[in-house]
Amino acid sequence: MSLSFRRFLVALLLVVPIVAIAAENRVLVVLNSGDATISLLDPATLKTVRTVDTGKEPHHLMATPDGRELIVANSAGNSLMFLDSRSGEVLRTVRGIDDPYQLAFSPDRKWFAVTCLRLNRVDIYAADGFRLVKRIPLAKLPSHLVFSGDSSTLFVTLQGSDEVAGIDVRNQIVRWTMKVGKLPAGIWMTPDDRQLMVGIMGENYVQVIDWREQKLVTQVVTGRGAHNFLPLGDRRQVLVSNRVDNTVSIVDMKTWSKVADIKVPGGPDCMEVTADGKTLYVTSRWIKQVSVVDLDKRLLVAQAAVGRSPHGIYFESHAARE
Repeated sequence: MSLSFRRFLVALLLVVPIVAIAAENRVLVVLNSGDATISLLDPATLKTVRTVDTGKEPHHLMATPDGRELIVANSAGNSLMFLDSRSGEVLRTVRGIDDPYQLAFSPDRKWFAVTCLRLNRVDIYAADGFRLVKRIPLAKLPSHLVFSGDSSTLFVTLQGSDEVAGIDVRNQIVRWTMKVGKLPAGIWMTPDDRQLMVGIMGENYVQVIDWREQKLVTQVVTGRGAHNFLPLGDRRQVLVSNRVDNTVSIVDMKTWSKVADIKVPGGPDCMEVTADGKTLYVTSRWIKQVSVVDLDKRLLVAQAAVGRSPHGIYFESHAARE
C-alpha cells in the first residue's frame, strides 16, 4: 500500500463520523471554563465558527425541558445564559443566580436545582420564572445532582465530605446522607429509577446504590478518576469518563460489568452522543480539545481545538438520556 493511499484512508476515517451529525445538528456547543467563552463548532468540519463570551467559569449546561433553549451555568459569574439550542445564538442572561455549578430540571418540570459548589449548598428554584424557593446548606463541595423519576427526591454528590445526600424536594429538606468513596463526582439514575450510579473520582470505580435503602449494591471498576456519566440511549449501557486514566468506559447496567474501555486523551470529562449512538464527542479538559470517537470501532478518530479547560458539551440531535 502506497504512502499516499494510506494518507487518503486516514483522512476518510476522520471525515466520516463528523459528517454523520452535520445534517442533524447546526452547531456543536462547547464550554471553555478557563476562558469564560463558548466555542460554537461546525459539526461537519469541527472548525470554530464563532466564540461567545460568557460569565466567569461556565462549567455545565443543559437543555430546557422543551429542548428549544440551552442553559449555560456561569459558576463564578453568578448567572445563567440562554442559547438557542440549534444555532447557539445568545437569547438572554439571567443574573443573580448564585454560583451555579451543576444544574437539573425535575422530570415533572416544576423545579430547577443548582449546586453551589463554592457556597456549600443547593438552591432550588421554581422552574417557571426561576424564582428562588429554598437554599439548602450541605457539607463541603456539593458537585453533581440528579432527580428521581417521580421528582420527589434530589440526589447530590458531596466531594468534600465523600457523601451522597438525598433531599426531599416537596419539603426542601435533607432526608439522609450516605458515605461513599473518595471524591464522588458524577451521579446518574438507572432508567428503572431503582439505583444510583456515582463516579468515585478519587478512586477507579463507580458505586451503585440502592437509594431507597441507602446501601451499596455493587462497585464497577472503570478507571482512575471515574468522573461523569452519559447514557447511550438504549436503556442498558452508560458511558463513564475516567479523567486520570484517559479512558471512557462502557458499562452494562443490567449485569453491572464493564464492556469496554476507549482511549481518550487529555482528561476526558463531559460527553455527547449522536442520536444514532455511533459517534461520541468528549471534552478533553487538559489539552484544549474536543475528542471524537467512533463507537462501533471504539476508536478515537478526530480532535478539534477549543478554548482552555473545555467542560460542558451539547448538540441538539443527541441520543436519548436513558
